[in-house]
Amino acid sequence: MGFSSTIIILTLVIILLFYGISFDHLVSCFAEKREIFLVVMEDNELKNNKEMIMEDSHNKLLENTIKSYTKLHSFKQIFNGFAVHTSPSQASKLREVDGVKLVELDRGVRKMTTYTPEFLGLVPSNNHKYYYNYSVIGGGGEGILIGFVDSGIYPTHPSFSFGNFDHQEEELVCGFCEEGPFFPKASCNGKIVSARFFSNGAQAVAKLNSSLDFLSPFDAEGHGSHVASIAAGNAGVPVIVNGFFYGLASGIAPRARIAVYKAVYPTVATLLDVISAIDQAVVDGVDILALSVGPNEPPEVGLTFLSIYDIAILSATRAGILVVQAAGNNGPARATVVSYSPWAIGVAASGTDRVYLASLLLGNGQKIAGVALSGPTLGREFFLHKLVLAEDAKRPNERHPNIPNYNEECQNPEAFDPNIVENSIVLCSFSQGFLNGTSSLKAIIHTATTLRFMGFVLLANPNYGDFIAEPIPFKVPGILVPAVSDTKVILKYYEENTWKDRRGIVSEFKGKAGIGEGRVASFGRQAASVSRFSSRGPDYINVNRTIADVLKPDILAPGHQIWAAWSPLSASQPLLNGYHFALLSGTSMAAPHIVGIAALIKQKYPSWTPSMIASAMSTTATKYDMNGDLIQAEGFNLHSLYPSTPFDFGAGLVSPTNALDPGLVFPSEYEDYINFLCSLPGVNPTVIRSTTGGQCNASIPQPHPADLNLPSVTISSLVGNQVVQRRVKNIGGKVETYVWSVIPPNGTTVNINPPWFTVAPEEVENLEIQINVTHKMDHFTFGEIILTGSLNHIARIPLSVMAVSAS
Repeated sequence: MGFSSTIIILTLVIILLFYGISFDHLVSCFAEKREIFLVVMEDNELKNNKEMIMEDSHNKLLENTIKSYTKLHSFKQIFNGFAVHTSPSQASKLREVDGVKLVELDRGVRKMTTYTPEFLGLVPSNNHKYYYNYSVIGGGGEGILIGFVDSGIYPTHPSFSFGNFDHQEEELVCGFCEEGPFFPKASCNGKIVSARFFSNGAQAVAKLNSSLDFLSPFDAEGHGSHVASIAAGNAGVPVIVNGFFYGLASGIAPRARIAVYKAVYPTVATLLDVISAIDQAVVDGVDILALSVGPNEPPEVGLTFLSIYDIAILSATRAGILVVQAAGNNGPARATVVSYSPWAIGVAASGTDRVYLASLLLGNGQKIAGVALSGPTLGREFFLHKLVLAEDAKRPNERHPNIPNYNEECQNPEAFDPNIVENSIVLCSFSQGFLNGTSSLKAIIHTATTLRFMGFVLLANPNYGDFIAEPIPFKVPGILVPAVSDTKVILKYYEENTWKDRRGIVSEFKGKAGIGEGRVASFGRQAASVSRFSSRGPDYINVNRTIADVLKPDILAPGHQIWAAWSPLSASQPLLNGYHFALLSGTSMAAPHIVGIAALIKQKYPSWTPSMIASAMSTTATKYDMNGDLIQAEGFNLHSLYPSTPFDFGAGLVSPTNALDPGLVFPSEYEDYINFLCSLPGVNPTVIRSTTGGQCNASIPQPHPADLNLPSVTISSLVGNQVVQRRVKNIGGKVETYVWSVIPPNGTTVNINPPWFTVAPEEVENLEIQINVTHKMDHFTFGEIILTGSLNHIARIPLSVMAVSAS
């Protein structure tokens, strides 16, 4: 340190002392940022505690331990704990207090859809009505209550009207209906039977926008309405967007009732609000809980299975509630699932055999395929229009400081000569602005409308490569061309038919083109394939991605291009503003398909536990597509496919009809999940007791984690051989005899004892599955066990094994 620096510091000290300012006050000027921390206390047996007494104990602990804080919530049911808004240093003091067993940072949550401001503003799509109208099965979920923890609901949407019920004479049964902006008490109409909102976390960490972040169950975004209508929306609701009729929408279980738990806001979403919603859903006694929102990353410390979020889900399962989670949208990278625990169903997303095909017809007769949900240009493809490259239509000799350099992206009307672009089809480029988030499709549409384009084409830029495009409704004719190879064909035609002078200015546009109809669905493509965005396994137990002996995702369902209800306010998606339906993609859309099917099963078998319902869907799922070939999975590159594995699709594509008559189920109870947790290497039994209330029995050898009675077997490190225990229950009405066959994973042999068995209704048979390593493998290999019954029931059990060593 130099002499002058020392003098400056000494002078500062003298000034501070002269004015009586202590160093403590100086340090306090650099205050830590407050965050939300979730705290779990010991003694999880809440039934022995009064809520008021428990809340008082939380208050006293905080008063006696830390100085600056705001207590946000005391949990009622799922565990003994609370949430506090404080600094990290204050939270560290809580960790040292006797009775505090876990302090976890609220890592936030997100909606499990693929559309984001960074993703072109593109919103995926699909009309499940055409392919998966499960409402014809059973009674449509009559009498089943589904809880949706999400962004709320748009209560006046026809998908949620009680008047659409066939039996309007039935008594309206409504729970608690929390009123607020745009959500009067009458919103709980019998289809929607209860509605609440949770905002303590959101209000603590952000300044909410009163014009969007409504403190009521009202859905300002659309996501919650979309999810709820896929699972339980009314049958036969017309889907009309921009005056075009796309078909009739129906929820999977259209006669199920809806309980709304709003915990996600346009400005922010916190884990506290989601867990508070789960806590209330347990109190309310819903049958099924839909979670298409959740953390997008594992906890920073500890096990994924013992995060506060996963323990909350376990508490719901213990209460008899089936919890269905979106597996996440971080695919196709390996080990990206965000549904970790075996007590919840993690759902991967697939496409269907329907596609919306748009096309651009060039003047030389070449037709280029693209993506759009827009009407055709005037005259369809029979009357062609002038084709103009955006770069060739700039205003001459003018510069606008508010216009970016990349005018080729068609972002601002002021950049163009209106005499050139009016009534023309303009070629715009997917370039730097889309990559850095400063350009959008909304701006292109604004430019096209203002300058009266005949239509627009958004081309892949050869300098940046292919982009991923999904169809969304355009109010003007438009088409997205995401492949560079197609761009080159279009630009070659354009250059051959465009005359320029010596200065490079176009003197004559001779190229012609027409945009075809893009709103009519075509059928018959290869389906189903695992969607590119769908998160992949294997499952893992910590932030270091240490592999777990649990199969994730669990199952595959349609999640790509799904039509469903939408909120016309569309707070997070301006392109969908004013629409009552939207075409979206994401595991958010796949999960409610499973929710709806689970409701159909629960209606038929009201006494079934969550694990039995999950097992019925798993063992009857198929790993083959509609052509009888192994389901493929989309890779990183556009249009790339590879043979899928259980780490892509879990047990396979759900088969709802077969799931209603599975023959056998693999039941697991709360105690089984506790034994699973106790079997994890290095786990602290005290932590398990404090977070779950369950006890690890130290007097007996702990089972292997792979012994949890799941309808799959996953072994992350197999040395020599291992015997895995399973038990199956006959839920049919007749005695049935089963024999097994097996496709062993490469590098192994598999044997089952007994080789065959006969099981009476409601009886249980124990199975021993012995897996032997024949030679080492450097990666997971996959197989399956098939149990074939004498009454034509078939149960498939996926096998996923890492064969480490033969001895």
